[in-house]
Amino acid sequence: MMVAAILTGMALEAHLARRSGLPVACATGDAAAAVAAHRLLEGGACGIVSFGIAGGLAADLRPGSLVLARAVVDEDGAVFEACRFWQDRLRDALPQAHSALVAGARMPTATVGDKARLRALSGAVAVDLESLAVARVCRAWGRPFAVLRAVADPAWRALPTAALAGLDGAGRITPGAVLARLAADPGQLMALGRLAWDLGRALAALRRAAQAIPADLLGGGPLGLDPAQGVRDVA
Repeated sequence: MMVAAILTGMALEAHLARRSGLPVACATGDAAAAVAAHRLLEGGACGIVSFGIAGGLAADLRPGSLVLARAVVDEDGAVFEACRFWQDRLRDALPQAHSALVAGARMPTATVGDKARLRALSGAVAVDLESLAVARVCRAWGRPFAVLRAVADPAWRALPTAALAGLDGAGRITPGAVLARLAADPGQLMALGRLAWDLGRALAALRRAAQAIPADLLGGGPLGLDPAQGVRDVA
């Protein structure tokens, strides 16, 4: 019997995800997430839940809104359907989550214009950098996946460049890089303050979501999952 694993893009997200009791890996961005996803499946995971923050694309989603993906859409229009059984179990546990399409991107969708274009192109309500890799790897392995994300930066707000510079390859926030960029452009201070507030709302939603996931959430699924059986935590 096998158990699902969780993949996040930030160390803060991984810390919250461990509250679920499932094994967790942290890998930032598309390429690193693909490597981590392969390792999780090689290590015995039956499938993967992509968990963390997302950029908002739909104007009605405020910071902290939870999104449960029906499918992940890439920038070329390919669609990767999420596991219906896992969607149903997560929706039962988190009825406040919005069930919708999530876009997968290889680079941050930083400007309001970029978000509007991606929304129009894909029909997705949110975007992140790891879910597409999870979807592709799980399809290649013939394994199920799910996506549970919380909106941080909403559709109407751009990401300041100082924030984009502040995340290292291990998913950790590096204050020195943020301060260096801020010193070069002090005008970003207000935007960073708004982002910190938005991020706090998103992380609070993820904390509650992780605590709400029942221990047997992914048990009894199509692969006969047994939550008592662990796999190696690669984070």
